[in-house]
Amino acid sequence: MGIVYATREDVMRAADSKETARNAAQIDRGLEAASRNIDALCHRTFYPHVATKSFDWPNSQGAAPWRLWLDANELISVSAVSSGGSTISLADVLLEPNAYGPPYNRLELDLSSSAAFGGGDTHQRDITITGLYGYRDDEQLVGDLDGSITSSATTLDVTAAPLIGVGSLLRIGTERLTVTAKAMRSTFVTTTAALIAKASDDVLTGVSAGFAVGETILVDGERMLIVDQSPTSLIVKRGWDGSTLAEHSLGATIYAPRTLAVTRGALGTTAASHTNGDDVFQWEPPGPVRTLAIAEVLNTLGLEQASYSVALRAGEAGSERTRDVRGLAALRAAVYDGFGRKARLRGI
Repeated sequence: MGIVYATREDVMRAADSKETARNAAQIDRGLEAASRNIDALCHRTFYPHVATKSFDWPNSQGAAPWRLWLDANELISVSAVSSGGSTISLADVLLEPNAYGPPYNRLELDLSSSAAFGGGDTHQRDITITGLYGYRDDEQLVGDLDGSITSSATTLDVTAAPLIGVGSLLRIGTERLTVTAKAMRSTFVTTTAALIAKASDDVLTGVSAGFAVGETILVDGERMLIVDQSPTSLIVKRGWDGSTLAEHSLGATIYAPRTLAVTRGALGTTAASHTNGDDVFQWEPPGPVRTLAIAEVLNTLGLEQASYSVALRAGEAGSERTRDVRGLAALRAAVYDGFGRKARLRGI
């Protein structure tokens, strides 16, 4: 699965679905398809990625020799620029439109400087730009590393991090990682009182520190969703994720999904060692893009369950009956209007 614009857990919550191996694979496949369809719809990729790309010297086409249009190669930030093999100082580089970027759709040279493009044997691939490409690099702190990891580790433990899901794009230091699976891990905290098999017995007393609202915990074979907490207790929704209400004795171990299987060094970054307590950040796609990704997956799941056909209603004989997707179509239009790239080249 590539970089996706929602997580498996986002879709499961929207569908109120219990995770199984079968529907997890189905959701992941739907997320990949939905995310790539959104890229195609908007003519851009939203996720940030580090890359070095080469461009022709624009003066060869009669354009302003100090302005380079990036078109689909939008920049979030730049770390190095060269032309004809010579380095151009970043102080002489202007990313535009400065008033509301990123994303930046063109790079210009400061006309008050002596910097210039050209100087290579030909105009072809004369300019080289290293930077962070994509739409925006919006992210939030979602947890901390719970234990140091080496550059070769493929799993890591985090503190309470209910926002992290399968498909999340994380950053630790300068390295980006994608989450491919989550597993339960002991929190080394136990229940301080017995629980009976009733939904109304929903308070775990003497337990609070180290947990977060929205986190799913596991006690014996029952999953519980933390819906609120006080300084001394957790308020939970019992029998979560399709698990069965059960009795639990005093001293039962509480588990939480804090072990992550990850792909290291993603999107042009390099795998590195990280230290216990390092901050873990999660990249956030634009809200409407995330919502559309979830909606597209739910629509696909519904169509697959119906074998891509829906029974005709009364009075519809002789017509081709399709699923009513007016709400989905409106959401697609809103995402395109708000985030679609109206490129120069496609406007000609």
